[in-house]
Amino acid sequence: MSDESAAPVTSKLPDAPFHTSGTDHVTVWGSNEEDTLAFYRDLLGMPLVLRQPNLDDPSQTHLFFDTGDGRILTVFVSDERASARGQRVNTGAVHHLCFTVEPDEYEDIMAALEEAGKGYNVFDRGIFHSIYTQDNNGLVIELSADKYEIPDDRKGEVLATAQRLREEDGADFAQDRHMEGALEELGLPVNKHDLPDADAGVGV
Repeated sequence: MSDESAAPVTSKLPDAPFHTSGTDHVTVWGSNEEDTLAFYRDLLGMPLVLRQPNLDDPSQTHLFFDTGDGRILTVFVSDERASARGQRVNTGAVHHLCFTVEPDEYEDIMAALEEAGKGYNVFDRGIFHSIYTQDNNGLVIELSADKYEIPDDRKGEVLATAQRLREEDGADFAQDRHMEGALEELGLPVNKHDLPDADAGVGV
């Protein structure tokens, strides 16, 4: 393809119904927790800041790692899966990509998806609020908005504190009270965004 016929490459925002505001997290299919921790935490040095069930399939565990700049890598693991080498269909593959959107654009985003003929689901994940749709190849795309105002460089710290509060509370997954408690404990303001009510996931 010649440069003349190729799509222009530019840093200018395209004329689109909405614009993402950053990358929130990447989630991959992992093998088991032991091997996953050995690589991401013990070798790459990523703190494990949250552990809870996969809210769409509670038979799996959902691990959250702080990649170092407040951006999060998450991994679905199960003790029934062995680590594999080489090309893989499930283990080690990307489950979905997540992009950050502004909470006050949520309604506009859903309207834009509907207008484009894209189906979507909305879930309240406890620590954030998400719209799920698919790209042209069927890859799941998540458009995520934080439920609370959290500085990027404090996100891992907030999640780790919410994890501790969740465990102390005996709750299955992090919820509003854990996030609010974490923010208060860390001396951060508790500012909750106005987002639509939604289920936590299909597995709960």
